[in-house]
Amino acid sequence: QVQLAESGGGSVQAGGSLRLSCAASGYTYGSYCMGWFRQAPGKEREGVAHIYSGRSRRTDYAESVKGRFTISQDYAKNTLYLQMDSLKPEDTAMYYCALRYGTDWYCPTLEYNYWGQGTQVTVSQ
Repeated sequence: QVQLAESGGGSVQAGGSLRLSCAASGYTYGSYCMGWFRQAPGKEREGVAHIYSGRSRRTDYAESVKGRFTISQDYAKNTLYLQMDSLKPEDTAMYYCALRYGTDWYCPTLEYNYWGQGTQVTVSQ
C-alpha cells in the first residue's frame, strides 16, 4: 500500500519561498507519475507540477507557476519536492502530493491513484 506524507507548508509573505516535501513509502520501483496539486477554498483542485519517473524524467507545470515552482525527486530518499519561489497570495491553498503507476508519460492528463493528506500554504501580502 502506497503512503504519501507531505510536509513543509506554512505561512509566508508574498515574494517569499517554501519547499514542500512528500515522503513516499510502500511502493515498488517502476514507471510512475508523481505530482503536486492544490485546492483553495471554493475552487477546484489544480494540478501544479508533475514529474515522470521514466528515462525522460519529464516535468510539467501549470502556467500559473511556471518559472516560480520547481518539482524534483530524490529517488534514494523516496521523496518528492516542490520548491516554491516568488510566492503570491493566489498560491494560498492546501497542497497535496499524488502518485500514479504506469508507463504513460504525459502526467498532467492522468488520473492519480494515491494521495497524501495535504499541507497548508498561506501567502500574505
